[in-house]
Amino acid sequence: MILDASCDIVFTAHAEIPVILMLRPRSGLGQWVTREEYAFEPHVPVVEYTDPFGNLCQRVVIPPGEFQIHASCRAHTADAIDVEPQAPFVPVAQLPESTLQFLLPSRYCESDKMNSLASGIVGDAPIGYAQAEAIRCWIATNIKYQYGTSNASTSALETADARHGVCRDFAHLGIAMCRSLNIPARMVVGYLHGLNPMDLHAWFEAFVGGRWYTFDPTQPEARGNRISIAYGRDAADVALVSQFGALQLNSMKVTVAPAPAE
Repeated sequence: MILDASCDIVFTAHAEIPVILMLRPRSGLGQWVTREEYAFEPHVPVVEYTDPFGNLCQRVVIPPGEFQIHASCRAHTADAIDVEPQAPFVPVAQLPESTLQFLLPSRYCESDKMNSLASGIVGDAPIGYAQAEAIRCWIATNIKYQYGTSNASTSALETADARHGVCRDFAHLGIAMCRSLNIPARMVVGYLHGLNPMDLHAWFEAFVGGRWYTFDPTQPEARGNRISIAYGRDAADVALVSQFGALQLNSMKVTVAPAPAE
């Protein structure tokens, strides 16, 4: 499906505030970006760079007053995510170097404390994809999706204890448990067609069978039509707006819809 997706954010600043934005998707596996628009009101100088995870980042200084950000794109997306139950575990000694950082504990994913829970969940499942899928199913079944039950500092361990959270928390928990089994796992944020209520979304990917596969514990079935914006070890790496000073968020609107026929 060809999707049009957009994110409109309005801030108010009372002084000049440096920010790093991460709102531009890149073409890659499962998506091909054919059109983009990225605008600020008022216009400000922008410096763009690529971070260590391959994400496109923009450095700007927000001036005092109201500041509007508009980011939109058109992308060809896969109608279904790839599913490969037989994808095998890749021994750590054979992993690509680029995946090794996704084996380690990180700020919100205390994988060094999750092995007992993860091992009990996967049981006798074949090592590899089947283990990651068992983790996804357990989270979907045992963690309640509930707004207002977590915050920006909630970690995977806290979510496992509380048994509730939102998509960010579901992703952190899946990542932490995969890593505890020596399966590289990373966080993804982006757009998902048909998400209700509509918002930016988070899920995780696990590296098995020599490639990354998508796992989304918030969805009852494997769904495609996603546009990935950013990848990282956890939410600290994929913040769409990182601010260095007081900034008031007035509104944020996200839209995802099939592109009109041309």
